Amino acid sequence: MISVVVVGNGNVAHHLIQAFIKNENIELLQVYARTIKSIQYLQNYTSITDDLSLIMEADVCIVAVSDDAISEVSSQLKTKNLIAHTSGSVTISSLKNKSRKGVFYPLQSFSKEKDVNFKEVPFCLEAEDKNDLKLLENLAASIGEKIYHINSHQRSKLHVAAVFVNNFTNHMYTIGNDICNEYNVPFEVLNPLIKETADKIEHMVPKEAQTGPAKRNDIETIERHLSLLNKEQQEIYKTITKSIQNG
Repeated sequence: MISVVVVGNGNVAHHLIQAFIKNENIELLQVYARTIKSIQYLQNYTSITDDLSLIMEADVCIVAVSDDAISEVSSQLKTKNLIAHTSGSVTISSLKNKSRKGVFYPLQSFSKEKDVNFKEVPFCLEAEDKNDLKLLENLAASIGEKIYHINSHQRSKLHVAAVFVNNFTNHMYTIGNDICNEYNVPFEVLNPLIKETADKIEHMVPKEAQTGPAKRNDIETIERHLSLLNKEQQEIYKTITKSIQNG
């Protein structure tokens, strides 16, 4: 059994905590949050604290806090065992604890309101020591199936790619929703198209799956689309169209 402490109470921490509690191969010893009230609901499942000086010794201490807080929080942890952060964009060297260091990065978009199936979530792992890497592998394998060894340089590039395929794509949905609202069309009409596009790239290289007026160099359609958009939307449309055409 792997003993774990989770430091943090954000979206990533919330879902990891739920997964650890339910897993018989993991002993969740403790959860830390800045305000004890926010984790009061966990007191029947594990020890809780709002004092970093009281963090228990565990096989792994997962630091699931905001990127800009990782260095400060980790510097206050006195545990002698492995400390791993969960960030995609922060290097392993950003951990300022004096003990062993690692990264336990679940590559997914997390919201507290939506359940997560960790069997479908890639875990990107890094450690300074091969035994610690194995420990993180075992922890990830207890709740998931997709495990990758990704170093800090690779992970920073992967995180940028994730912003494009997730955050930027979601913003495109927002613009599409705004256009639908403006012309009194239900956005749900686009749901099958969205799902088909996502499904297609599981079987094809994204570039080969590209369709649309930019791919066809359909100038008349492009100009017609631009006439329907506001200035900000036009700039985004032109930039994406040019990128597709140059690709």
